[in-house]
Amino acid sequence: MNRCNTRTFASTRTRGAWLATLACLALLGGAASTAATAQTVAATGLARTFPANALRGTLNFQDRTTALLNGNAIQVAPGMRLFSPQNALVMTHTVQGKPLKVNYVTEASTGMLLTAWILTPAEAALPRKGSDTETNVRFEWDTKPAALR
Repeated sequence: MNRCNTRTFASTRTRGAWLATLACLALLGGAASTAATAQTVAATGLARTFPANALRGTLNFQDRTTALLNGNAIQVAPGMRLFSPQNALVMTHTVQGKPLKVNYVTEASTGMLLTAWILTPAEAALPRKGSDTETNVRFEWDTKPAALR
């Protein structure tokens, strides 16, 4: 009777295949988590780049559909993304009521807030269009030559 020997051989072979598969998965999983950790550390040490059309402002979420941007009410787009200084997504309800210094992009056709990046102090120190230090208000004396002022 070869049934017992065949079954024992088959079960040993199957068990060995399972163990080899699990060992390979464990090795690959460990390598993947190490690579992901290294990638995260490298990403936090690098300066972020923002789109050319991104503006600077102070953002304060009132609720899930409305925010104050530089003191003016703005609608939040349904797919709005808010990024932390580490480039991780932030849920808006966690920062509700807190004023945030951000770079932001609005949707062209609706004017809704589409994407915002919470700035680090170093990023906030860099000048950018739309920041609190720049205005588009011009006075009469700004247009006159300096000799006539």
